[in-house]
Amino acid sequence: MNKLEVCLTPALISLYDVEQYIVVIVDIFRATSSICYGIENDAEAIIPVSEVEACSAYRAQGLGYLLAAERNGEVVAGFDFGNSPFSYTKEKVAGKTVVLTTTNGTQALHLSRTAKKVVIGSFLNLTALCNWLKTQNENILLVCAGWKNNFNLEDTMFSGAVIEQLKGSNFKLDDPAIAANDLYQLGKDDLNAYVAKTSHSDRLKKLGIEADIAFCLNVDLTTAIPVLEGERLVMLQW
Repeated sequence: MNKLEVCLTPALISLYDVEQYIVVIVDIFRATSSICYGIENDAEAIIPVSEVEACSAYRAQGLGYLLAAERNGEVVAGFDFGNSPFSYTKEKVAGKTVVLTTTNGTQALHLSRTAKKVVIGSFLNLTALCNWLKTQNENILLVCAGWKNNFNLEDTMFSGAVIEQLKGSNFKLDDPAIAANDLYQLGKDDLNAYVAKTSHSDRLKKLGIEADIAFCLNVDLTTAIPVLEGERLVMLQW
């Protein structure tokens, strides 16, 4: 049986031999939701970078890239936008390459780069992602971006939603995967109400961006699965 496991925070990723897994990066509020939406809306590619300075360095290349930088929930001054999904509409990103750095999601991705394959998950592409994962005869690791290396509810709950769709398949669950699925059972009937408890939701509300929270909890709004090819996230072809 293949493993289906959950890394509850990037601080624990050294416990996993990521080279032996397909890794799914999860940062529901808001990086992976925005990436899925951007790729669905025909962004040519999204280039994830860890640091603001690395993102800024792309400006000098003069290639017309859109530069997106977020820290602590806010757009970094001097950049085109941050990681609100409403910045990744077809009108803004179709045919464009976006260079993106965020507080949590892009950090988790960089720690997972040596995996067999790295894909991006969100509630927006939940079923499409799970349908693809069911066709892969590989170990799967869901890496929750959390908040500054700490556990968070929304990423773990999404991981539980993935477990819910895959657990009847030929996978062996670890304890974090079982716990994530149990958490999903608590909140699945009203995601908005359950996620309203989360500290990250509270942080975003204080910034006046409740609409982002609601948008990121839309289930199956998209079918695109972003996959890391080299330095670029592009649409998975399968």
